[in-house]
Amino acid sequence: MSGWTSSSPRWSSPAAARTIAAIFRIELPKLVARLARVVRDVGRAEELAQDAMVSALERWPTDGVPGNPGAWLMTTAKHRAFDQLRRAKLAQRTHEELRHDPELHTMRDPDDDIGDDLLRIVFTACHPVLTTEARVALTLRLLGGLTTTEIARAFLVPEPTIAQRIVRAKRTLAEAGVPFEVPAAVDRAPRLASVLEVIYLIFNEGYAATVGGDWMRPELCADAQRLARTLAGLQPREPEVLGLLALVELQASRLRARTSPDGAPILLLDQDRARWDHLLVRRGLRALVRAELLGGARGPYALQAAIAACHARAHAATDTEWSRIAALYAALMLVTRSPIVELNRAVAVGMALGPAAGLAVVDVLAADGALAGYHLLPSVRADLLAKLGRIAEARAELGRAADLATNGAERELLRARAARLA
Repeated sequence: MSGWTSSSPRWSSPAAARTIAAIFRIELPKLVARLARVVRDVGRAEELAQDAMVSALERWPTDGVPGNPGAWLMTTAKHRAFDQLRRAKLAQRTHEELRHDPELHTMRDPDDDIGDDLLRIVFTACHPVLTTEARVALTLRLLGGLTTTEIARAFLVPEPTIAQRIVRAKRTLAEAGVPFEVPAAVDRAPRLASVLEVIYLIFNEGYAATVGGDWMRPELCADAQRLARTLAGLQPREPEVLGLLALVELQASRLRARTSPDGAPILLLDQDRARWDHLLVRRGLRALVRAELLGGARGPYALQAAIAACHARAHAATDTEWSRIAALYAALMLVTRSPIVELNRAVAVGMALGPAAGLAVVDVLAADGALAGYHLLPSVRADLLAKLGRIAEARAELGRAADLATNGAERELLRARAARLA
């Protein structure tokens, strides 16, 4: 069969399953986006993509993985779409009429110069007919290929709630006949906040994966960066768009330094800053300057980018302007009212004013209960307790954090920190 590599191995089923799972994770969002462009229905596009995945699971373990897996999946899915369309038309028209049907003979990717398929997915899924929560959940599912578990973790809400949002969102889009397109500039503003949130959450899932054995998923970070760059090209005078672009570029600059050669996580203050991508640092700082020059009140993404810039400008961890970072987190807290932002402020306060000051902020958060199931709350508390010499309490908090962590690599890091305290 064309498209297969001449040396494709005949793997055992477990090895094939692992390889196929990795390919699916990378290819599924692209496949859904391209299919949606063909069939103009995101729900149907996802169904076709899943059908192609099933075909791959049946074929690839014995035939081998094709040289271009994405092309194979797309061809398989488009054939399925063609067959569905042909069967639907057969119920209405004669075989002779079908031979001359232009729709059947042009079942291919249409030419379009508006932008990127994945960006179309974001804007379609962020249509005003959906609630904000549904827009973000659906786009994360279609674009990021995230499971409902991962999305639920990002929102800190029950998994069935996310599953229901996704099903209802796809049904609503289909019933409303929402076009698969990047809207005109005048219609873009109502969807922009949700679009930014989607890109931000996708990047975060790549930067610190919520589940699995790997701490990061760089392909998701790359998707988010590309989307942010494309969006900045469409909206070059929107400070928050540029703020988000600056944020993801600056954060992505650290990816190579965030793990050791064996994949173990390395925390920010322990990273070799020579391994940071300084091209991305420069890009991020330029985007931040552009955002600041536009003036106006800084939004959440520009503020977070300013915090990331403080780290980027510090040649060594000891050069970090923690007082400025604490002040920026305080400003961000006024905008977002997020307990996670307050937890980050506690870290900065602890670095700027001492661990006792930071612990006071954390203890208020702990008493509030909003982050009761969030593993980083006891992790941060443990670090502050250890600096105060309260080692037994710190070890207990690290144990709690490890129990709450859903990512395997992060769980092992927490356990290793506890062991070092022993």
